[in-house]
Amino acid sequence: MVGIVERLIPDELWELFQRVVPEAPSRPQGGGRRRHGDREVLAAIVFVATSGCTWQHLPKSLFGPTGATAHRRFTEWMMARVWAKLHRLVPDELGSRGDPGWSRCAIDPVNMSAL
Repeated sequence: MVGIVERLIPDELWELFQRVVPEAPSRPQGGGRRRHGDREVLAAIVFVATSGCTWQHLPKSLFGPTGATAHRRFTEWMMARVWAKLHRLVPDELGSRGDPGWSRCAIDPVNMSAL
């Protein structure tokens, strides 16, 4: 059975996302909490963006990261221009495959900051 993370972030999208997301910062001091996986955080962000759920009400039991963690990573990725890069990569990838489904690429990177 496919979980919610895999449904929201299918393998094809995950492969594309990995091409634009920056590498996680290293923690030379060691210790601390384990960093939540990027795929789980991305699924949480997509859930908030598509469901109308607030960051504070994000169901941690479904995704793993809290709303605060998802929002923090969303902001980090926004500053790293991940959304703009992904917005360019997805249509390019669809075009290279001959897929005319441009309507599936309706993310507006300018308005992503409104989440």
